[in-house]
Amino acid sequence: MIAPDEPSEPNRVELLHAAVEAFRKREITYREILEDLPVAIYTTDVEGRITHYNRASVELAGRRPALGTDHWCVAWKLYTKAGVALRHDECPTATALREQRPVRGVELVGERPDGSRYRFMPYPTPLFSESGECVGAVDMLLDVTDERLAQERALLLAREVDHRSTNLLTIVQSLVRLTKEDTVEAYRATIENRITALALANRLVAEARWKDVTLSSLAEVELGAFAGRKIEVVGDPIKLSPQSAQSLGMLIHELCTNAVKYGALAVDSGHVRLSWAVDDNGAFMMKWEERGARDIAPPVRKNIGNAVILGAVRQLHGEIFRDWESDGLRCTFLCNAENLSSPAPGKRSNPAA
Repeated sequence: MIAPDEPSEPNRVELLHAAVEAFRKREITYREILEDLPVAIYTTDVEGRITHYNRASVELAGRRPALGTDHWCVAWKLYTKAGVALRHDECPTATALREQRPVRGVELVGERPDGSRYRFMPYPTPLFSESGECVGAVDMLLDVTDERLAQERALLLAREVDHRSTNLLTIVQSLVRLTKEDTVEAYRATIENRITALALANRLVAEARWKDVTLSSLAEVELGAFAGRKIEVVGDPIKLSPQSAQSLGMLIHELCTNAVKYGALAVDSGHVRLSWAVDDNGAFMMKWEERGARDIAPPVRKNIGNAVILGAVRQLHGEIFRDWESDGLRCTFLCNAENLSSPAPGKRSNPAA
């Protein structure tokens, strides 16, 4: 039998070089794949020292870890979901290496060097050699920041809707209880008009996703029910919280209703000017000025319209002054402009609506 030819020394060197080159290409391919993935992935050795990380890791953590020096996680600082500081050697990757098992179902908060934070779920998995020895770990960090913020916004919105719905029902009950008219038809019409005014304000707020709305848009929807009347609206850009929009909406509605029934809008020659402004001291002033009415006199008895107006004024912690001139009502409402806007973060708003 003739033995097969053994590779010569030059051939052995060439084969070795070819094997090394093939391994190097595989390594390049492996790193290129990791680099192009849109999710943060990094690896560590068995001691937890970071050995590789991809571009997405840098984007998520806001920093470039020091290879061979930084341990356990690419994040600059770590916190639990509840906001408690977490040492790097207590993180899921450290647990995975220490206990030699994958760790799942943990959510953490990372902090970047610039102070901004993000929420993520790590998926650390230990790596083993062919002999079964643990040689390191690979971790994938799934960014869930936007998802959690969306969930929090949905929860806050649900709470706001529940709060507003409860307050709305309370106000409707008060309107029904206090409204008095001589006939059933008149009673029905008055109730419907007031509930409609309330609904218009709440619809405007709902379309703004229960955030601030402008006073000009509120005046537009409330006075839209009196289309064809001579009403001039002038005012600075002012934002209203959902609560103040509800109160001011009822105030504007009652003033306009009274003008249609008894004041300047009850005659063809009459007109109204609604204006508002905020002065340098932060005081808000809204004026309702009627012109062209005939023989106006103060009401001789209290009525539900007056009660609704005063209730709105109380809700806004303001004051109202009314003068019945011969050609129409002059009304001035005053309050602190801060009472109209949503409270700053960390401050509680008046629970009444």
